[in-house]
Amino acid sequence: MSLHRRPVRVLAMPVALAVSAMAACSPGGSEARVEPPPAPPGNVAGFCAALHKELPETVAGLARTRTEPESDLTASWGGSAIVLRCGIPRPPEMLDPKQGGVDVNGVSWLLEKRGDGGFRFTTGMRLAYTEVRVDKEHATDAGMLVGLSTAIAATVPAGIASY
Repeated sequence: MSLHRRPVRVLAMPVALAVSAMAACSPGGSEARVEPPPAPPGNVAGFCAALHKELPETVAGLARTRTEPESDLTASWGGSAIVLRCGIPRPPEMLDPKQGGVDVNGVSWLLEKRGDGGFRFTTGMRLAYTEVRVDKEHATDAGMLVGLSTAIAATVPAGIASY
């Protein structure tokens, strides 16, 4: 995977300050429609449940919002501006050596630009794959991954998922 060849280090402190400064401009949203991934293996579901409990209340200045349907496999911030799904199957893009990636607080992320101008970040080298989709407006830099990476590092062990 190319995301391990040239990782970009994101320092938590400057990013955290920038995120704090943006908190005042967070759009609201009461809930987001997020389709959970197909039921992952039991151990993966357990990692995702632990992650769900540790996720930050704000990401990139956006407040956490309720997902519909409710699931330990999903979370969102700012309505559907930032959407997380844990326990997804391994994306085929993980096998593409040309894909770019970043390393944030010890968590490797595959980086994919989406056709709508947003981004999809997917964890690599963890026992559960987690994707974060970010809309065009909030896809300005990988700094929004700082809090998410901290929660993932604390709850999803390093390794290679088998699904």
